[in-house]
Amino acid sequence: MIERNVENPASIRVEPFSIDVPQVSVADLMDRLAKARWPHQIDGIGWDQGTERDYLRSLIDYWRENFDWRVQERTLNKLPQFRASIGGQQVHFVHLRAKSGSGLPILITHGWPGAFTEMVKIIPMLTDPESYGGHSNDAFDVIIPSLPGYGFSSIPCRIGMDTFEIAKLWAELMAGLGYRRFAAQGGAWGAYVATCLGLLFPERVIGLHLNRIPGGLQPPCDPSGKDLTEDERAFVAAYSNRWMDTEGAYARIQATKPQSLAYAFNDSPVGLAAWMVEKFRAWSDCDGEVERVFTKDELLTFISIYWFTQTISSSMRLYWEARRNPLRLN
Repeated sequence: MIERNVENPASIRVEPFSIDVPQVSVADLMDRLAKARWPHQIDGIGWDQGTERDYLRSLIDYWRENFDWRVQERTLNKLPQFRASIGGQQVHFVHLRAKSGSGLPILITHGWPGAFTEMVKIIPMLTDPESYGGHSNDAFDVIIPSLPGYGFSSIPCRIGMDTFEIAKLWAELMAGLGYRRFAAQGGAWGAYVATCLGLLFPERVIGLHLNRIPGGLQPPCDPSGKDLTEDERAFVAAYSNRWMDTEGAYARIQATKPQSLAYAFNDSPVGLAAWMVEKFRAWSDCDGEVERVFTKDELLTFISIYWFTQTISSSMRLYWEARRNPLRLN
């Protein structure tokens, strides 16, 4: 049995939250999309040099003519959302209890360029497994926070909000909600934060489920590789030579000069869309056709959240923070 009440829950202030983007912001977005300047692209190059122009133009046309932010806003606002004041940060989160009334608490953390909206489809499967062929004993209480500086969480104003500090925020959030012990799940940065939770609070974390093993962006302790086995050296070489050389530029620049990118992406929704949609295509099992996995509405909801909250700069900054204080498992 998982204990929900703690003797001395953390003192946090939690308030209900609803998304409400001002209409002037929606109008400004439409105006910027209409005035976009399109760069030259070599004929037949496809996606080899980055986001393919014809696809992006079709996505932007849909954003202007067919995408309805208010429909997405109303849909998301059906979820019970809150903001908690913790350590000077405003943490946005979704919180749903198991339909049975007794669920294992699970904290789910997204990554970049993601958002809490990634989890919408799995929430009912976790809170109401009986409706999907499961058993009520397998139900979860689900807590899905937005990373600091992402979406509707506040933007950190000082250096130091790395994955370890985020894990401390999450631990305080869970204590404030009355969960003494809990499970943690995450992908991308969420996997780093979940791992940090396990390292910092082993007595509270029941178990971890990770979409990736953290540390892949960090070099071995000894840059020469002497501390690695032969198999490990082969893996690092393959990773560096194959994936990092073709797909890893985003991580290098976001970990070193995120502010320089931020000016363009915070000013141009087309630029923001180009940067983000390339990642959704490259990192999903879509065989080069991103809309086999994500609909245009889903893609544009992700992008719109970053645009309306102006959090592309602060979201990329997490790469810089993690480079300063990396999570190493060796």
